[in-house]
Amino acid sequence: MIEPEISKPGAGDLIRKLHERPQMPLAEWLQAPAHVHYKAFRMTDPPVQRPASRDEFRSLLETFKVSADAMVIHDGFGYGVKTAATGERLILIWQAHTEYYSYQIWHIPSDHAGELTFGPMAFPDYRFPITPLGAEVCRLDILLMAEPLPASEALRPLLPGPVLYGSRILDEETSLVTSFTPDEYGREHYWVSVGSARSSRSHLKDIVDAIVRIETYYHLLLMQKPLFTAAIDQAYKFEQVHLKQQEIITGHIGHADSLTLQRWLNGLTQDLLKTTRLSSKVHFELSASLPYDKIVHRTLASLDERTLPLYRPLSDYVLSGITGVAEGYQQLLKRMDTLRSGFEGTISIIRARVDLMLQSQNLTLLISVDKTTKSQAILQ
Repeated sequence: MIEPEISKPGAGDLIRKLHERPQMPLAEWLQAPAHVHYKAFRMTDPPVQRPASRDEFRSLLETFKVSADAMVIHDGFGYGVKTAATGERLILIWQAHTEYYSYQIWHIPSDHAGELTFGPMAFPDYRFPITPLGAEVCRLDILLMAEPLPASEALRPLLPGPVLYGSRILDEETSLVTSFTPDEYGREHYWVSVGSARSSRSHLKDIVDAIVRIETYYHLLLMQKPLFTAAIDQAYKFEQVHLKQQEIITGHIGHADSLTLQRWLNGLTQDLLKTTRLSSKVHFELSASLPYDKIVHRTLASLDERTLPLYRPLSDYVLSGITGVAEGYQQLLKRMDTLRSGFEGTISIIRARVDLMLQSQNLTLLISVDKTTKSQAILQ
């Protein structure tokens, strides 16, 4: 008898969810010229704050009175579209990731609107009404323009900072220029010229997604530098303490009494607990650095970056900022593991010495008992 195939409950839903592409219809709303604001926030408690950020996005859509048929909300992605009486569109995009969540806010002007500029959104009555969760990672101000890239003299006043970086990306028509320097609102400016032939294609979101991905993971990597520096100093102190302890213990363990051994064990156990606590914190904060570094490198490679005359390449700034950072974090993690293993090894040696002393005392006691027994036998 052939048994019927049994499928797990919800398996079909899972497959549909895995193949779901909720972002795809969004591309139909996008076009150039467009003004984009991006904000990313690192969550301190992702299991709690991730669903809370979804509720936050719902309240944002309600504030802008986005109709139900103009919004999509999934577990980790959502968007809503608001059209003003003037024909301008405001597109709000929310996305939750493992460690952070973000907003992309697109302003698509009408044909009769004035020229787009960096700075506050020009959409009628626009105001970002909520206080997001978590620590801010980065803010970006992006202009997507259909016309060719202006001369560097025209862009210079629009991009704060001493140095301009620019590259051709994806094709010969698309160029990007930035200075990587925040303005008075804390936003880095990006001028992107996509060319008239590509102004309405879905690659607009691919360009913006690549920019925000590089910026977000670049900042996530560098945000951990203060913790890294503090942990390096603390690890150095623990290492010095351990070296002194090892020197003392090595010189005196052969003739140390039980009280001395117990004192050593208590001190080493306390140091091991402190080291383990620091190591756990460092592992939690820095263990994702290698994947983040790979995301930055692979996204840069996907842009197919080419030289843009008069500008330093985009990758020069990005790679100079993160080169060696992830490797340094990983070396610290290995160093903490080595330090913890050193404490554990020294504790094991002392415990072995205590066991030998106990065995020696037991042996002495047994010999004494044996002599007493023999003496009693003789007397009898």
